Amino acid sequence: MVLLSNNGTSITEAIYDAWFTSSSRFYERSSKMLEMTPTESKKAAKAREIRYATDESYLGWIIVAATEVGICAIEFGENPEALEEQIHRQFPQAKFCETDPTFKQWLTQLIAFIELPERDLNLPLDIQGTVFQQQVWQALQAIPTGSTLSYSELANKIGNPKAVRAVARACASNKIAVAIPCHRVIGSDGTLTGYRWGIERKEALLEREVKRDPGIARISQ
Repeated sequence: MVLLSNNGTSITEAIYDAWFTSSSRFYERSSKMLEMTPTESKKAAKAREIRYATDESYLGWIIVAATEVGICAIEFGENPEALEEQIHRQFPQAKFCETDPTFKQWLTQLIAFIELPERDLNLPLDIQGTVFQQQVWQALQAIPTGSTLSYSELANKIGNPKAVRAVARACASNKIAVAIPCHRVIGSDGTLTGYRWGIERKEALLEREVKRDPGIARISQ
């Protein structure tokens, strides 16, 4: 099921970010895909129950939030208080619940992966975004640990080579750090470009992944 983001994005913005050429075409196709209208889907997303917890890692404080479907946010920050405020702003109409054993297992698995990235990370994800964003995020998950792609190579991977800027925007909009590894996308000249959680964290993530799996190098198209 494709969920529309509840971060303030309008239905019209979602339509054109998803590369539909007209709103009528979007509503016709999305109703079949979602079995509900886009407005109904957006309202449903706001009423979800969310569990979250903060923890420390070598990259600083981290917050993990999840719905009953799976992880919906993984964010890095400077302190737990600011991260908690951020999650409440991101999901302003959600019902926040206490953590349960399943969620605690997800958190433990994520922290272990950050420390030792050669481990498998098989977390269920509740990915909220436009059709185009989800296409990009799925392609990001296919990049092997220790490898990188440029934005143009990623655009080619999804079959839309002219959408380099849109791909960059989709990477910047990702709110599920590490599990959707947008840190593995770099500039065409090999330099590290912008990262939602800071260039230093991006560099640290890539360095640790390469050290853990030195046999994997940069991949190309």
